[in-house]
Amino acid sequence: MACPVCDGARLRPFMQVDGRDYWRCDDCLATLLEPAQRPTLEAERREYRLHRNPPDDPGYRRFLGRLVVPLLARLAPGSEGLDYGCGPGPALAAMVVAAGHRMALYDPCFAPDSTVLARRYDFITCTEVIEHFHRPAAEFARLDALLRPGGLLAVMTCLQDDDRRFAGWHYRRDPTHVVFYREATLRRIAARHGWQCDFPARNVAFFRRGVSPVAGSG
Repeated sequence: MACPVCDGARLRPFMQVDGRDYWRCDDCLATLLEPAQRPTLEAERREYRLHRNPPDDPGYRRFLGRLVVPLLARLAPGSEGLDYGCGPGPALAAMVVAAGHRMALYDPCFAPDSTVLARRYDFITCTEVIEHFHRPAAEFARLDALLRPGGLLAVMTCLQDDDRRFAGWHYRRDPTHVVFYREATLRRIAARHGWQCDFPARNVAFFRRGVSPVAGSG
């Protein structure tokens, strides 16, 4: 089995917890749920509906602010973005629109309008999304293709930094979370796509897509 994050071949058994089997990639350091144990799309949809994150909840908006505040500081006026994996209540998109930008929405469960994936964007947000990816390498390649040259991909996920706490970690216990990243994992993904990478806040990563050289330039 190749690593679904980096396509590396150095996967090894990592841990068994609560009847689940986890793998570790020694190339990118991602931790992965056994593919046969991943939830179906319908099971994911049922789990998401249990979450209570209304768009107008002040606590939830403060949580999203860890990504939104540094994102807005980097956007040109009137930028066009995509909230990829927006969920049933796209609070982040509302916050960004209120700051004067445009946002399209995509979510395979709650906003499955694939026409928005036929355009390119100045920025893309993925908040609490990439840990759900069953095929991360393919998803990151898609996101790269959706960004305009110089575009920004803003990601929020709870990074794994302590193997000793993995078994009892709240993030692992969510049945829809199937891949867990370290900072080194995200840096490897960035290098693979030629992105610049920085971490403006805890558990937040920004990737800047490269600008293609002008034809005929030296």
